[in-house]
Amino acid sequence: MTAPDINSPAEQERYERGLEVLATVDGGSAPAVMDSLADVAPALAHHIVAFGFGDIYARPGLDPKQRQLVTLGILTALGGCEPQLEVHLKTALNVGLTPTEIVESLTHAAGYCGFPRALNAVTVAKKVFAERDLLPIAT
Repeated sequence: MTAPDINSPAEQERYERGLEVLATVDGGSAPAVMDSLADVAPALAHHIVAFGFGDIYARPGLDPKQRQLVTLGILTALGGCEPQLEVHLKTALNVGLTPTEIVESLTHAAGYCGFPRALNAVTVAKKVFAERDLLPIAT
């Protein structure tokens, strides 16, 4: 089985659609992530944009805020995804989630994935909030 040609017109169309979606929600980290893959895994970078954003994120049914809440919960539950969680925390703020909503979603996740993973997620959130001068958070 051969891998899809990421330079084919169909793949480029998916990639362009993904870039458009990504530009509307990105918290500023995506270009650096894609650039970091260019010399070692350009196909992975392509698929993150084409599949992740051009196919999945562009689907109807959930708005960007809802999609980010789902993503934050999944990354928190998985654990070990702190760099990706940081990117999506920035995106969550960018699409309009408040720090209070984000912390509440991470607190809620603790009941399903455990306190250690929720604490790790809150630590990453605190870093992102500090970078954006959003601390302290009123509850």
